[in-house]
Amino acid sequence: MKIKNSELILNADGSIYHLNLRPEHISTDIIFVGDQYRVDKVTKHFDSIEFSTQKREFKTTTGIYKGKRISVISTGIGPDNIDIVLNELDALVNIDFESREIKSEHTKLNITRIGTSGSLQDDIPVDSFLLSSHAIDLNGMLQSYNTEEIAHPDIENAFIKQTDWSSKKAYPVVISNSEELASKLSSSETYEGITATAGGFYGPQGRVLRLQLQDPELNHKIDNFSYQEHRITNLEMETSAIYGLSKLLGHNACSMNAILANRANGTFSEKPGDIVEKLIKYTLDKLVE
Repeated sequence: MKIKNSELILNADGSIYHLNLRPEHISTDIIFVGDQYRVDKVTKHFDSIEFSTQKREFKTTTGIYKGKRISVISTGIGPDNIDIVLNELDALVNIDFESREIKSEHTKLNITRIGTSGSLQDDIPVDSFLLSSHAIDLNGMLQSYNTEEIAHPDIENAFIKQTDWSSKKAYPVVISNSEELASKLSSSETYEGITATAGGFYGPQGRVLRLQLQDPELNHKIDNFSYQEHRITNLEMETSAIYGLSKLLGHNACSMNAILANRANGTFSEKPGDIVEKLIKYTLDKLVE
């Protein structure tokens, strides 16, 4: 069945609407960064550059690193942007743009996020690497999709009970990473834990300027959440959307975080640029091993 023009929107040159990409422009191995200026910080390590384009905050560069073809894409901030990026990337490899039909053979993408975050636990220090074993969606974006088959209701129910989660908020959804990709990226240098994904930077992450919070104690409850071997280690704005949509679409995904701050003990990295650079190089080398 053909996909309607209103659902799959293409530009005049045949590229996908927001990302401005055609299928030949991307690799099946992709690195996500939030900041468009971080794309160049990754690709400066490449041996060669094949293609680069930008539309709005979405910058894409594809090239070769140690013999491996990799695309680096800036997603901008938030789960709503991830919804655009992941659906359009999947369309590039799994929908025939000429016939506007889903391809009979599925292509799997390997998606690695390189981001920055703050630790919620005092034993995860600044200047460390954290690999997100799971992500918990606190923002509601995944509620637009059927996540029943990929969620972890035992962790979700424990979280709701321990935090006294308001029924007026979106139901929290827990999604695990791709074990296949995580096994390549994990090492004695990485910490692991659940990453909480908020839908905003201020109130949704417990920051107060002039507006009062619905639950002023929520961050403290999140910090202290514990279920079996699971705890929430950091808070950011993209990982749950990456994990959820990747699982639903049949792709591998794993999120790597450079820990710049530790909220539990009030410390911040003295050289944040250095730890981000180290994580970029670490991740690139792990992906080509």
